[in-house]
Amino acid sequence: MLVLTRKINESIIIEEDIKIKILEVKGEKVKIGIIAPKHLTILRDELYQEVSQQNKKASDISDKSLKELFKNI
Repeated sequence: MLVLTRKINESIIIEEDIKIKILEVKGEKVKIGIIAPKHLTILRDELYQEVSQQNKKASDISDKSLKELFKNI
């Protein structure tokens, strides 16, 4: 993990097309701005984890459920 220290209005560049800028610091909260190509998906980690878990649950189909599904087809 790369750890950097930045002040308000300072930025971090990732590759050539992603820029992360520190906008505000209030107590323990940091407000950041992200400039990136529109084709990239940017999610908060907790949201990404939730979506990943939901996708995993949706794809976990028991053998019994599959047998029932194919029996009805």
